[in-house]
Amino acid sequence: MEWERRDKSSIPRPAPRWISESITSHGDNIHSFDVFAPETKRVFYSRSEFVFDHARWPRDAMDNDFLTLSKLFNAEKSIVRVPDLDPRYTIAILASKQEHCLVDLLYGWQEGRLPVNINCVISNHDRAPNTHVIRFLERHGIPYHYLPTTETNKREEEILALVEDTDFLVLARYMQILSGGFLKRYGKDIINIHHGLLPSFKGRNPSKQAFDAGVKLIGATSHFVTEELDTGPIIEQMVERVSHRDNLQSFVLKSESLEKQCLTQAIKSYCELRVLPYHSNKTVVF
Repeated sequence: MEWERRDKSSIPRPAPRWISESITSHGDNIHSFDVFAPETKRVFYSRSEFVFDHARWPRDAMDNDFLTLSKLFNAEKSIVRVPDLDPRYTIAILASKQEHCLVDLLYGWQEGRLPVNINCVISNHDRAPNTHVIRFLERHGIPYHYLPTTETNKREEEILALVEDTDFLVLARYMQILSGGFLKRYGKDIINIHHGLLPSFKGRNPSKQAFDAGVKLIGATSHFVTEELDTGPIIEQMVERVSHRDNLQSFVLKSESLEKQCLTQAIKSYCELRVLPYHSNKTVVF
C-alpha cells in the first residue's frame, strides 16, 4: 500500500498509527512500515507491507477501510495492491536498435523476476524474422510492431492505439522523443532509462560522450518521461568505476550492464508501490 497525504497540519495525530491500527486490528502482520514527512513541505508519505487473512479481511472490506482512511486524511493518492489477487500491471516496451535492455526485460519477465504482463513490443527498427528477439516474442505470443519513424512522423497515433490498455510504458533505449501531445493523451507514467547520472550527457550516444570526457564514474539513471528531454523525476540511479584501462568497448559493456540493472529495479520499485512523486521533479522511493 502506498500513501501520499497533503496538509499535515490538520490530520489526526499520530497519523501513521491510524494506518497501522487498521491493519493490526484484523490480526494481520506488518512486515514494513515507512513514513517520510519533509520539514519544508506540508505533506507526509507512507508505505506499508503486510500479510493478511483473506477470511478475516476480505478484499472488498480492505478497500473500503482504506478508502475511509484516505478520506479522513484527505489523501491525494492511496493505492492498495494484493499481488496474489490483483492482476499484474500491463506494460508495452518501446525499443530501437539497441537490444540489451529489451532482452533483459524479456528474460526477466520469462523468469518471473519482473512483475508485469507485456502487452507488446514497439520499435522503429525492423528486426528480421529469425532473430533471437523475434523468436522469443513469437514463442510467447507477444506482438512485435515495427513502426518506422521520420523527422516529421513519429507514428504517435499508431503507438497510442497500441498502448491504450497498458498501465504504464517502458522506453528500453527507444531513441525517439515523445511529444508533449503524446504524453498528455497517454496520460499515464512512462519510465525511461538513460546512460549516465542525469543531467549529464543528454541526447544521442551518451556512452561516447562520457568516454570522450574521461569520466571515472559511469552511471545509469531511470526516470519518468516529461516534455523536457531527460529531466523527469529520477526513480533509480546506479554507478560503477571506470579507468584509463577501459577502451570504448569495455566502457560500453559496463554501461549497458548498469542500464539493464537500473531499468529493471526502477520497474520493480514502481510495481511494488515504492515510488511517490515529491515536488515537481523529485520522487520518494521507499
